[in-house]
Amino acid sequence: MASYKRTFQRSTRKAVSAMLVTAMCLGGTTAAFAEETPAVTTSQSVASVSLFSDVPNGFWAEKHIYKLAAEGILLGDAGKFRPGDNVTQQEAITMAIRFMNLDSQLGNGAGAPADLKVGNYFKPYLELALSKNLIDKNEELASTKEGEAWGEKKASREWVAKLLVRALGKDAEAKASATLPTGFADQTSISANARGYVNVAVQLKLTNGVEGNRFDPLGKVTRAQIATFFSRGSEYVNPGYANVYEGIVTELTGSKLTLYTNGQLKSFTLDNRSVYFTKDSETRTTQSALKLYTKVLAVDKVGSAAYVEVTDPNQQLERSEGTLLRVLGNNQLLLLVNNNPLTLTYDSNTTFVDQYGNSIKVSDLTPESTVVVQRETFTSDKKPVIIQLQSVGNVSGSGTVSKIDLTGKNITIKLANGNEETFKFNDKTILLYQNQVLNQMGEVNEGASVTFEVKDGVLDSLVVTQATERTVTGTLLDLVGDTLLSYTNAGGRDEIKRLAKNVTVEINGIADASLDDLITDEKGGDKVELTLNPDDEVTKIVVTGRQSEKLESATVINYDTKTKALTVLDASEKPYVFVIDEKTKYSYNTTNPTLSGLESQLSKGRKIDLTVVGSRVVNVDVTYKYEGTYVSANTSSKKITILQNNGKTVEIPYQGTTPTISIYGKANASLADLKAGDAVTAMLTANQDALQTLAVKSSIQFEVVSVNTANSRIRATANGVTSEFYVDQAVLLGENGGAIKVSDLKAGQTINVTFNGQTAISLQVVKLTLGKVQSVDGSTLLVKSFAGNVETYSLASGVKVQRGTEVSTSVTSLTTSDHVEVRKDTNGAVVVKVLTPQERKFSRYDGVSKEIIVLRSSTSDNNYRFAVTADTYIHQGDTTISVQSLQINDKIVLYFNGDKLVEVEKQ
Repeated sequence: MASYKRTFQRSTRKAVSAMLVTAMCLGGTTAAFAEETPAVTTSQSVASVSLFSDVPNGFWAEKHIYKLAAEGILLGDAGKFRPGDNVTQQEAITMAIRFMNLDSQLGNGAGAPADLKVGNYFKPYLELALSKNLIDKNEELASTKEGEAWGEKKASREWVAKLLVRALGKDAEAKASATLPTGFADQTSISANARGYVNVAVQLKLTNGVEGNRFDPLGKVTRAQIATFFSRGSEYVNPGYANVYEGIVTELTGSKLTLYTNGQLKSFTLDNRSVYFTKDSETRTTQSALKLYTKVLAVDKVGSAAYVEVTDPNQQLERSEGTLLRVLGNNQLLLLVNNNPLTLTYDSNTTFVDQYGNSIKVSDLTPESTVVVQRETFTSDKKPVIIQLQSVGNVSGSGTVSKIDLTGKNITIKLANGNEETFKFNDKTILLYQNQVLNQMGEVNEGASVTFEVKDGVLDSLVVTQATERTVTGTLLDLVGDTLLSYTNAGGRDEIKRLAKNVTVEINGIADASLDDLITDEKGGDKVELTLNPDDEVTKIVVTGRQSEKLESATVINYDTKTKALTVLDASEKPYVFVIDEKTKYSYNTTNPTLSGLESQLSKGRKIDLTVVGSRVVNVDVTYKYEGTYVSANTSSKKITILQNNGKTVEIPYQGTTPTISIYGKANASLADLKAGDAVTAMLTANQDALQTLAVKSSIQFEVVSVNTANSRIRATANGVTSEFYVDQAVLLGENGGAIKVSDLKAGQTINVTFNGQTAISLQVVKLTLGKVQSVDGSTLLVKSFAGNVETYSLASGVKVQRGTEVSTSVTSLTTSDHVEVRKDTNGAVVVKVLTPQERKFSRYDGVSKEIIVLRSSTSDNNYRFAVTADTYIHQGDTTISVQSLQINDKIVLYFNGDKLVEVEKQ
């Protein structure tokens, strides 16, 4: 390198320019030229100086340019790098020679052929490149026009691919794959003698082509691109530069870095010329990325670390816990680890800390103390690096809650230094938040900031200084509009909470519940679970229980419109007097009930259902229907008998020759379509004296085709028939039973819908499990899902196995090699759909159309493009992989659910 610099200083201005261009293209570490035009920026401010005025912070090739500059391989020209300039062929071969660290083998260039015209400076590199078979003279002459200077030609992408592959020693592999298709859309544009090199470049992940699945073989390579290609080359070769060191960080200050490398310690100065990167990121970082005992690569430049890269962020330490038996002389400790004695020798580099990371002395250690020892793993001595005293006695501190074990009564707190401590708590532990006493540890959530005190090894107090969401339970007392809520907490104290905007309410059985659906009462309000945000506002109310009483089939005796007093007889003819107030809810056979309309219904003899708390009427339902199961029909007396849900039977007369029967999906239904035990709802006439319609409940499983959110209308398919229905009166539930909205439903979902006649009254999303059969017998099916969970299905309610067009009610055909979709039907029977596999060979991925393209089995094979979605599971074994990681000729198995690709398995 020194000789090179002296030559540089003696050269003419023209030679200087050539040398600078060459130096700027030199690099040392994996070769990839897939990301040729990324536009990566960084918002992080880095205080180091910039070597090149035209390479700004965040420039996509910044990492590699800085690395090569630090190594002394890359130089600038008047403070500029000119990253967008094209590279010539003579510059590229010079870079390849230096990439391979072959400078010491350079001759005087006398053997360079005259018919491959290059500048004088490049002749030694051309001579060596030919002798190392990096280029083929006959090939180069054949592609050079008469009178054209070979060395000054702009290097093309396919030419650089060939040079790179040969520099990596993969020439034989390239020749072996010369006849294989490349998978690129412009394959025919790639020269025949370059095709094998392009294939190897793809296989080695040196390139993925450019936009539109093209390779662009004649495209020009820029200075920034080729610097990046060779900078990444160390995955396949080890250049062995003298000023590059990789080792373990053993000392780190603001101005000094020391590495343990090759059995020795090497120190570097850190200053504003040092730049910092990590192995897995192209974006510059700061010195804070460096940590003790991690693996780091540093490039030495006159004693300073000009370039620093974290190659492995994991600390190279092993951790063990033991009991200190005693402190010995000669800087030794005697410990009992796993019931075995262990003698440790410490020195001035060993750090002693307490449980919170604060520095202590060796003399602070006492026998029988529990200590954690972290020892280095990179030398045979395995010296103790950190010896930490575990938590004992009375301590205090602050941190964030990592984990709460309510059963074992343990809380784990992450301290400011990153260490975690676990403490016991009990019923006497004081819990505070915003000067309020919390009732139980369950109200403290993970992530909350806290201060704490421990006495005698048990958590004495915990103060939440900044909360995440938490939950409390209690009984509702009152609501003040949509702003305040009062409740009696679990400890029996009354509290007032402010309601957040858009507070959500969940009540089992009520779709889209609101604050108006809550029951508030001093004696019998709803039992609720309240979710509180960090500002202690209620964001969610879940009703967990109701203390109200119900009077079904009560008979109105009298109603006074002035006093709102309602006198009724219950089903056993016991009299009651209740009061209707402004909070009473009511319903009768109309979609827009009013109090005056209700009062007109409360005539003597009217049947009603009441919900009451004490003497207050919470809800009034004027009876206009009976629900239960169908028993029989007497066509002579014209009466329908129904067994109600309360166990009582009721006979309902009907008018005309036959009652009106409503069954979903069946036109002109009649009594003949009914069977004993059918769930039914009998809708009454306005006078409650006759049957108007007998609606039969039915449950059907659909696949959603489309959702009209504005009209709450669903279009869905069942058994090959497509139909539409409204769900505005239905209870909507997700696959786990939680309330959802119409907008949460999506095309492709499987749903169970229960109809009351023609009206949908409930809808639940069916859980679908896609995975592989783990085991199966006559009673249980185990499936490992795409997410890695093992799902267990009981077959007690029946099973149906679909394999292609064949359907079986037995699991005997299932094997552990089957990939399946599993769900339950409306009766709880398990439905197993075996996915259809196809074994193919991968060709390429079309990122525009988002399709996997496989190699055709023949010229007549037109089934070779398959759409990939975000839900398609692509994996090798248990490891999820990206579609971009697949390589040409990879053996893959495609699994289809119907005509939809759901899984791709790399063999």
